[in-house]
Amino acid sequence: MTTITLDFCGELYTPDPEVPFTIGREADVVIDDDNPFLHRLFLSLVHSHQLWWLTNVGSQLTATVSHDEGRVQAWLAPGASMPIVFRDTVVWFTAGSTTYEFELHLDEAVLTPTGPEPEPADDGSTTIGRVSLTPDQKLLIVALCEDVLRRGDRGAGAVPQSAAAAARLGWPVTKFNRKLDNVCSKLADLGVRGLHGGPTKLASSRKARLVEYAMAARIVTADDLDLLPGLQ
Repeated sequence: MTTITLDFCGELYTPDPEVPFTIGREADVVIDDDNPFLHRLFLSLVHSHQLWWLTNVGSQLTATVSHDEGRVQAWLAPGASMPIVFRDTVVWFTAGSTTYEFELHLDEAVLTPTGPEPEPADDGSTTIGRVSLTPDQKLLIVALCEDVLRRGDRGAGAVPQSAAAAARLGWPVTKFNRKLDNVCSKLADLGVRGLHGGPTKLASSRKARLVEYAMAARIVTADDLDLLPGLQ
């Protein structure tokens, strides 16, 4: 039987395959008992049909599940389940203004993803899969992910308000919001869910989803922090 290990902030957990293993505010793995936006029971790990399955047992929050090198990623909506098949998997989710991250490790992988690495485009933009990001769009994503990237370890990081991120870049808020709309539209056109705007889609939730996707898909890394203006 394949063994799975959960790593959250350096704390290791080995779920019992005979009983569901829960993750949330009041669960087997307590992510953050002070965050009222986090479900008491959000995610569950269950062993069934010779596989480990991750299920979203919450009613509001979603999770981004990715191979640790960013080559494969999926969006886990409330009520959905997916098998954990890679040796190393990273799970991201956002509750309120905080984005959390933990790792799952199998002692034996079921699948090994392969694929080309993103390459810079000739015009200075960055190509991720079929989407090409302009330098300003890349800079916007780095600013939104800055706190998460500077943590240095898995755990929790804050997603900034639009005004704070715009000020960090020295941009007017109108420019920041226009660039945010553009990059979200690009990714939504490629099938990335949770980024499409509308009267019921708050800007804060779009930013949180963009941070999750950008980190999971390795659109930005800690090396990209050098792109940001120096701190005063």
